[in-house]
Amino acid sequence: MPAMSCDNRDKLLQSLEILADLDAETRSALAREMDAIAVTRGEALLRQGDAADNMFIVVSGRFAVLLDGRRTPVAEIGPGQPIGEIAFLAGGQRTATVTALRDSLVLRLERADFDKLTASHPQLWRLVTVALARRVADLNAARPAPPDPRPRTIAIIRAGSSKVPPSFVSALGDALGRATQRRHHRGRRVQIVDAARAAEMLPRAALLDSAEATSAFNDLERQSDFVVYVAGNDLDGWSDKVIRQADIALHVGEFTADAGPNPLEQRAATLLPASSRRLVLLHDRRRAITGTARWLKDRDVAMHHHVALDTPDDLTRLARFLKGTAIGLIACGGGALCTAQIGLFRALTEAGLSFDMMGGTSGGSAFTGAFALGRNADDIEAAVHDMFVVNRAMRRLTLPRYSLIDHKHFDAQLARYYGGLAIEDMWIPFFAVSTNLSRNRLNHHRTGDLWTAVRASSAIPVVLPPYYTADGEMLVDGCLLDNVPIKTMHELKSGPNVVMSFEVPELERFDVAYDDLPSRSALLAQSLNPFARRSAFPRAPGVVSVLLRSLMANRQDFTRNMTDEDLLMIPPLPENASFLDWTRHADIAAQAYAWAKHELDREDSAINAWLRTVTMDELAASH
Repeated sequence: MPAMSCDNRDKLLQSLEILADLDAETRSALAREMDAIAVTRGEALLRQGDAADNMFIVVSGRFAVLLDGRRTPVAEIGPGQPIGEIAFLAGGQRTATVTALRDSLVLRLERADFDKLTASHPQLWRLVTVALARRVADLNAARPAPPDPRPRTIAIIRAGSSKVPPSFVSALGDALGRATQRRHHRGRRVQIVDAARAAEMLPRAALLDSAEATSAFNDLERQSDFVVYVAGNDLDGWSDKVIRQADIALHVGEFTADAGPNPLEQRAATLLPASSRRLVLLHDRRRAITGTARWLKDRDVAMHHHVALDTPDDLTRLARFLKGTAIGLIACGGGALCTAQIGLFRALTEAGLSFDMMGGTSGGSAFTGAFALGRNADDIEAAVHDMFVVNRAMRRLTLPRYSLIDHKHFDAQLARYYGGLAIEDMWIPFFAVSTNLSRNRLNHHRTGDLWTAVRASSAIPVVLPPYYTADGEMLVDGCLLDNVPIKTMHELKSGPNVVMSFEVPELERFDVAYDDLPSRSALLAQSLNPFARRSAFPRAPGVVSVLLRSLMANRQDFTRNMTDEDLLMIPPLPENASFLDWTRHADIAAQAYAWAKHELDREDSAINAWLRTVTMDELAASH
């Protein structure tokens, strides 16, 4: 029998909503009949179609709810939640398979024990029947919010040929302690457990796979915000337990070491999904990075993080990713109007906000790419002027066989600022989105050539030719499918985001008769006549202007993907600003900056309130 007293089981039952109305005597009787069961990672607690002859309550750990024929879990179940109670109380068969996502501990109640209890405590059946009816009604009315998916137990295993520096483990523990939002917590925020500490915790002669060991570790987890388990250098019993006990595994390697996956990593890959594994690459100091691709070649991980050991902000950023509070920056497309993002970024960073991940579509991918590279607002504005005003990157027309604009000239200008850089070598995680016309789906650029990602994401159909990949796929501007890629950011991380967008300028009404639009011959003759007045052309929008407005049409749907944690910033634009007028980039950026500064200075503004919310806990912890 695991080392869990009846009193502890009673306290757990008190916290369970379905049994909250039971009196103390009945609840204690129920606690005495329940058995504590240790469940190993990957073990099925119950299977779809089996008889529902028992129910469970999660003491600690996490479980996935799976339906036959589907690989993706429909829900996750965490501590304090019941498992299988509806089928158990209503009678019938299991409607899903429930599998442990890590080593867990549950309380089990058998049908015979429940029947005995209801015979001696009739009120138990009446109360749970009412609770069951309420639960079913709630399920039919609206899907309940899923449990918090953010990890609380972290395994640190070495990556490649290097060992994990003890200084990194302690520094990460400190960073997690600063990042936690729990205030007035009586226990220690972060516990670090290595093999020696585990030996001190466990009862004498207790096996790592025993219920006693699982109970001891789970008791520690209940008392802490985070438990960091540190594996040994070899795949022994302790290291295997570390991997099985964790919600998430960090593969930690020194960047200069041999990158081949070791047995610890191979074991983690068999037990944990890619979404629960991250690669952390350590550097002695900040410098330009090249060669990260060799680390990613043989690993399927959710994300990789570069950490300079002489830069505390890198560890703080990693801690925010682990806690689910990493701050994202999302930027939309929109041609020259995207220069407003320079002003917004300048104002936010001046207010002390730093971003942990950035990404965007079309022009937004170009600007967030520059931000993520660490380039300041002044340098970016100068680059915009050089590329689009001085060198007229979007003004050199060509014969319209493949596009309207000479892409060779445009590509050469773009390469001056983004060429020779790899996304995976960036200190700040970055993504761009393009539209894959070969597969009719959104294409995510998270690794590979940065220039390629920005070029593909910005390939406005007709204006520029598509970007063709080495395997023949055709990529065009991401705004066709997702001009404001909030959903992509949410899929990559939890936590708040700044969403930079703008109102599509109202198109003034033109006094143009459709029949006045000239024919090909008339247009050609008038264009070749040096004495013809250009004002003779109808004052209707040109082909590129109409095309860009068409591509922006899906912008109005993006807010459905926003959460309460996200901040939407829509700055005003100068009068008559247009998608193609790059000569006004300075005015557009300056007006956005002035607006953002004004909003940040107003105590009652939504931007100011959001900024206080996302920084409050970290500032409080740092003091």
